[in-house]
Amino acid sequence: MNDIAVDMPTPRVRERNAVERGGLPIAGISFVAGIAAAGLLLWGVLQAAGGTTSLGVTVIVVAALVLLAAVVFAAGLTIVAPGEARVLQFLGRYVGTVRTSGLRWVNPFTTRVKVSTRIRNHETAVMKVNELDGNPIEIAAVVVWQVQDTARAMFEVDDFVQFVSIQTETAIRHIANSYPYDSHGAEALSLRDNADEITEKLSAEISARVEPAGVRVIESRLTHLAYAPEIAQAMLRRQQAGAVVAARQLVVEGAVGMVELALDRLAQNDVVELDEERKAAMVSNLMVVLCGDRDAQPVVNAGSLYQ
Repeated sequence: MNDIAVDMPTPRVRERNAVERGGLPIAGISFVAGIAAAGLLLWGVLQAAGGTTSLGVTVIVVAALVLLAAVVFAAGLTIVAPGEARVLQFLGRYVGTVRTSGLRWVNPFTTRVKVSTRIRNHETAVMKVNELDGNPIEIAAVVVWQVQDTARAMFEVDDFVQFVSIQTETAIRHIANSYPYDSHGAEALSLRDNADEITEKLSAEISARVEPAGVRVIESRLTHLAYAPEIAQAMLRRQQAGAVVAARQLVVEGAVGMVELALDRLAQNDVVELDEERKAAMVSNLMVVLCGDRDAQPVVNAGSLYQ
């Protein structure tokens, strides 16, 4: 069956590094500037109270400016934990992403949104869908994923976590509709008999669906696969019948080989000379003993074969 290509729009934004610096020096400068501003403010108040009003006002204004500069610079400090990133916007425009962990300093007039770049698991609920042959089945899967492009995750979709959830369920339904539950001996792929191939196709389809959101699918696995309860008993009887037929076929093949071996050994060792009628009787008896599902009951023949 040909795979259906997923037609997703081309992303309009890509992640890029933001302009950022180490935060510790800026934090130190802001702290010293704040202390200096407080000292200047106190001195200015004292000068104004002592009669030198003009000097006091000037010092107070300078102290206010220094304090304002310290606050503005301190506003650019941001803490980035390992496994996290900060997406920066300036006046609504994306200006970059900070991934370096620790205390960092960025443009203080930007807004910063935290985005987790840790590996996540998403396990779907058990869904009832129809497989290729139209039989209702129950299926569920778990997807391991990670945000790879923070810009696309923030600006290409409304909620990238919900987007991954919905697209995962859509891909699972499509895969379930595209393959039968059981191949019944055919060469085609089936959900039950070709788990590795099916999970590879599932991972590829989920990756194609969530790629515009900047998400990378690491792995996906089916966690639940079964016939729906309303047909489970009928399918179980079908599987049991198939197993019985296969077992009977194996028993018959083995019995035929044992009968052939017995006849050949009797002929080679000249144990007894059998005509066609006696061979037929011996073959019949051996096949009954070997192929029967119950223990054979021995019968002692006191006469000859022809009596």
